[in-house]
Amino acid sequence: MTEPHRFTVRVYYEDTDFSGSIYHAAYLKFCERARTEMLRAAGVHHAELAGQGIAFAVTEMQLRFLAAGRIDNELAVVTESLGATGARLRLSQKVFRGETLLCDVTLTVVAIRIGGGATRLPRQLVAHFA
Repeated sequence: MTEPHRFTVRVYYEDTDFSGSIYHAAYLKFCERARTEMLRAAGVHHAELAGQGIAFAVTEMQLRFLAAGRIDNELAVVTESLGATGARLRLSQKVFRGETLLCDVTLTVVAIRIGGGATRLPRQLVAHFA
């Protein structure tokens, strides 16, 4: 397994609810961006995969909200591989404000053919994240 990947994101007005706290669905965007940057750092680019007819789909996600983030906070999303096999990649993502854990996420993504149906993960991805 590789070292955890760290992605920094700022909370904007559009990411908040009427109270100024981060709207729960915004965490999904933060985590998606962090996963994309983690893959990019590993040399895996969505555009290249799409050219090969491959995409990713989230099949399972568990989120646990532990503390509130607010507008203008700078957050860190730490993404760590829990293993890659066949068509599946399991990940842990933790969203921090400083040392405070705001959201704890566990998810599974699978490789799919853009036309439909599962396919195997690219070899370099499995080798990097297994």
